[in-house]
Amino acid sequence: MKSSSFFIAPLLVSAATLVQAQDVQTVKIGLAAPLTGPQAFYGKDSQNGARLAIDELNEKKIIVGGKQLRFELLSEDDAADPKQGAAVAQRFCDLHVNAVIGHTNSGTAIPAARIYHQCGLPNLSPSATSPELTKSAYNTTFRMLANDSTLAQALAAYTVNVLKLKTIAVVDDRSAYGQGLADAFRTALRNTPVTVVTQQYTNDKAVDFSAILTAIKGRNPDAVFFGGMDPQGSAMLRQMEQLGLTRQKFIGGDGICTQGMEQRTEGMKIQDNLVCAHSGIALDRTAASRAWKKRYDDKFPGQFQMHGPYSYDAVLAVAKAMQSANSIEPQKYLPAMAKVHFAGVMSNVQFDQRGEIKNPTISIYTYQDGKRRLAN
Repeated sequence: MKSSSFFIAPLLVSAATLVQAQDVQTVKIGLAAPLTGPQAFYGKDSQNGARLAIDELNEKKIIVGGKQLRFELLSEDDAADPKQGAAVAQRFCDLHVNAVIGHTNSGTAIPAARIYHQCGLPNLSPSATSPELTKSAYNTTFRMLANDSTLAQALAAYTVNVLKLKTIAVVDDRSAYGQGLADAFRTALRNTPVTVVTQQYTNDKAVDFSAILTAIKGRNPDAVFFGGMDPQGSAMLRQMEQLGLTRQKFIGGDGICTQGMEQRTEGMKIQDNLVCAHSGIALDRTAASRAWKKRYDDKFPGQFQMHGPYSYDAVLAVAKAMQSANSIEPQKYLPAMAKVHFAGVMSNVQFDQRGEIKNPTISIYTYQDGKRRLAN
C-alpha cells in the first residue's frame, strides 16, 4: 500500500499542474526600441514602462475567453535604424506576437507600420511623433502621444504670445523626427510676427556644431529652435555658451524635454535659456501620476526619461481591447482598439479614426536657477 501511494501522488500532482496550465494563455507583447547605441536610454525607458504594466497585469490575473492571461515581453533592438526596424517588425510578424509596443523613433516606426499592417498586427508607438506615421491610416497603427504638428503649434504660440520673440534660427538633424518637428514649427510660425532668419541642418550623430552656430551668431536671432534629440541638443547648447550665444532661448520638442537633457546641461550658465515641450500632463500634477512615477522609480531607479508612461499606457490599451473583445487574437481584438477609452498616466487614452490620441495635453517647460518647471 505504501508503495502504491508513493507512485500515485506524483501522478495526481502532474494532472493538477496540467489542468492549471491549460487554464492559462500566454500573451506575447513585442517591444521594439533602440536598446543599444546613443539612444539606448530612450529604448530602455520604454521597455521599463511596458515591463511595469505587464507585471501589474499579471498580478491582476485577467481572464479572457475563460482563461487567465499571462503577459510576456519580447524585446528587440532596432538601434534607431530604419532597416533594422523593418527587420524587427518582420520578426514580430513571423513570431505571431499578439501586439507590438514601438517603435521609438519616427524613422523606424514609419516603415515598420506598413509591415505590421500587412500581417494584421496592432502596433502602438509610445514616442514616434511624425505626422507621417498615421497618414496611411493603417487600422493597425496607434500613437500614444501628440504628433509634431500639435506640439509645434503649442511651442509656436508660446514663442509668440509669452516669450514675444521676433527672430529665430531653426536647426534640425534631418531625421524623420527632427525634420518633421522643425518643418511643423516653421509652418506654425507663418502669419505671426516671428521671422525665421536662417535654417541650418546637422545629423543625429553629430558632435560638432561650430560651423552651424557661427552662421547663426552672424544673424543674431532671439532664439534657436532645434529639431532633434538630447545628445545633440545638450552638445549644441554647450557650444552656444562657448561661442557667446548666451542671450538666445534654446527651444525644442520632446526630444530635448528629457531627464537626460536636464542631466547633461546641469551646471551650464545658459541652462535657464531652455524651453521645451512634451505631450501629456506633468507627472507631478496629479496623485495618480505621482503614484505611477513612484512605482516606476522603485522598480527602475534612476532610469526614467519620458517615454515610460506612454509604453505603460500602450500595454494597458492592448489588455483592455482584449478584454472587450474577449480574445487575444489580433484580428479579433483589433476593432476594439479603436473604441478603447480609459484614464492613462499622461492623458485620457482614446484614439481617433487615424490612430492618433484624442485631445492631447501639451506641457511646456522652462528652467529657473537650473530647475525645470512647468510653464503652462
